[in-house]
Amino acid sequence: MSRVPRPPLDELIDDLYYLEGAPPYARLMLPPMPSALLIVNLGAPFRIRAGTDIQTAEYADGCVVTTPTRAFEFGYPPRTRSVGVHFKPWGPAPFLPMPVAELCDRPVTLEQVWGRPAIAELRDRLATADGPHEMLTLLEEELMRRLRETAGLGLVRHTSTVIAATGGAVAIGDLSQAAGVSGTHLAQRFKQLIGVTPKRLARTYRFTATVFAINPAGPVDWGDLASGAGYFDQAHFGHEFQAFTGLTPTRYLEVRRRFLREHPGHVLDGWPLPAD
Repeated sequence: MSRVPRPPLDELIDDLYYLEGAPPYARLMLPPMPSALLIVNLGAPFRIRAGTDIQTAEYADGCVVTTPTRAFEFGYPPRTRSVGVHFKPWGPAPFLPMPVAELCDRPVTLEQVWGRPAIAELRDRLATADGPHEMLTLLEEELMRRLRETAGLGLVRHTSTVIAATGGAVAIGDLSQAAGVSGTHLAQRFKQLIGVTPKRLARTYRFTATVFAINPAGPVDWGDLASGAGYFDQAHFGHEFQAFTGLTPTRYLEVRRRFLREHPGHVLDGWPLPAD
């Protein structure tokens, strides 16, 4: 189950969620999205590999994943149980004790973020709560308690919202001019509060919107898809696809179709894909 939190958290968070059960695969790949994630783990530890050149790390209490630039691989136990937060790209900043730039493509444990005593208490309260609804309420109250003023957040939120509304098809120079700040200042604020530059965030929004337009159950004209999304040509789109996912477009389609075959009727929520 999931729900949108009350104001002002709704300006930072897409939804709070509760998850329990057996994942469809032991390993799932999560390509970059214009969003961030907080997981409070209540079951057996899970694993994350943040890129092929980084070793897999185990997370027992949970983790924070800021807006990524590379695909992550999640390894799940046979059964999983957690509550969590799907943040907007700028959403984690008011809850973190360090600049978000330090966490780009580097998931951290909740203990590193909020400290061992606080996380132990939160996990205990969640584990003994009377059902998912109360668990989400407890998590929402914890976030409200930790919410703090963050310099530059209004600028980053407004500019990111414009980028999102255009699907990434906007000139970054126009955004900084409209905001009355230099391009350098805007980029610095984005790196500090999101972890990526405005240009990178725009690329992620454009790529995500393009891929979500793919219907894996039918034929795909990659040339039309690339040109419709504003890519210079199909080769540019293919290069971007490989850079974001580690897969070619045709291989991505094969994996999506495999999921549909093996899990008919199951909704593939967002990006997760079976990891080979």
